[in-house]
Amino acid sequence: MTDIRPFRGLRPPAELVAKVASPPYDVLSSAEARVMAAGNPYSFLRVSKAEIDLPEDVDVYGDEAYEKSAENFRRFLAEGVLVRDPVASFYLYRLTMEEHVQHGIVAGFSVQEYEDDLIRKHELTRPEKEDDRVRHTESLMANAGPVLLTFRARPEVSALVAEAAAGPPAFDFVASDGIGHALWVIDDPAQVEALRSAFAAVPVTYVADGHHRSAAAFRVRNNLRARNPGHTGQEAYNHFLAVAFPDDEVRIMGYHRVVSDLNGLSVEGFLARVGHQFMVEKTDDPEPGRALQSTMYLDGQWYSLTARPGSFPPEDPVKSLDAAILQDNLLAPILGIEDPRTSKRIDFVGGMRGTDELVKRCRTDMQVAFALYPVSVAQLMAIADAGAIMPPKSTWFEPKLRSGVVVRALED
Repeated sequence: MTDIRPFRGLRPPAELVAKVASPPYDVLSSAEARVMAAGNPYSFLRVSKAEIDLPEDVDVYGDEAYEKSAENFRRFLAEGVLVRDPVASFYLYRLTMEEHVQHGIVAGFSVQEYEDDLIRKHELTRPEKEDDRVRHTESLMANAGPVLLTFRARPEVSALVAEAAAGPPAFDFVASDGIGHALWVIDDPAQVEALRSAFAAVPVTYVADGHHRSAAAFRVRNNLRARNPGHTGQEAYNHFLAVAFPDDEVRIMGYHRVVSDLNGLSVEGFLARVGHQFMVEKTDDPEPGRALQSTMYLDGQWYSLTARPGSFPPEDPVKSLDAAILQDNLLAPILGIEDPRTSKRIDFVGGMRGTDELVKRCRTDMQVAFALYPVSVAQLMAIADAGAIMPPKSTWFEPKLRSGVVVRALED
């Protein structure tokens, strides 16, 4: 079952929401966040990336940064930038990106189900990134940014979503990147109970985006439980903020790689070695056309790379992913990048930045780029169901939720 809980959301007034709502903390650098929030005192980046209000040389993982996040959060509450809803509610969040539309239910999701693998994962997390989200959450005593979950679509949930969306939204705006965001408040007791019952029949959910936030929620629950001699299991920290979208609506885009050098090889020597593992052809189309086919930008030319039979085990759901094929047959043996999580020679480009960004990087600070075909949601679920782990940076979900639209407090 999936145990979802309504909560009294902290939300901006409709006239401020477009100024408050900000991209997730982990898709912007500090420098990018400073530029985006410049001249906007309401930007939620002042909570999620509070280093932008401190000197540029501040340690973003230092006490001062977390204290500034908490200070700005308290200011937002005191000044009415965030206002608590009067009753516990669910929320319906609609994302619109050109012709693509998806609807998700905003709720508290069970930390215990995360621990019991009923909320399934497909990525490893890094301890220092978890530490950061734990400290940030405990500094605010709130879930500042939502986890994006997905689940196998169910008609009874879809019917309730359609019913909620038939009414007027609490807000509806288009962000600077062209993505539309709309939110409905579901506070009618009968609708709340109907949603709880419908989700109780959902056997499992899957972390799509937000592995560090969900892992941090687990650690926060454990920390706060240990400090609370009167723990009952009903405290807000037993659930975490997430938005659950059906699997037939979520959209995964390619997550690409750029590498700074050819590991001492000439262009000709590098191409020759790549040709042993891939069928290499020049192309004018930078987009991979299908699974098991990547594209490569090198020395001003695009190439298609098609995995040769025998270069990967097709029956293995992880090793047959394009990211794994590229890693095992090219990045590690040819370019010497054994661990893409730690290597300083590789970087990742996802989502809307696309192949134009790969060309730009190769004209500035990188030498070779690889564009990967998107992973399917079915592949993600199969890997998570098997208890396996995807290669790092395998999935980029787009459009992305905005932070500050709904915040979930961990205390009254």
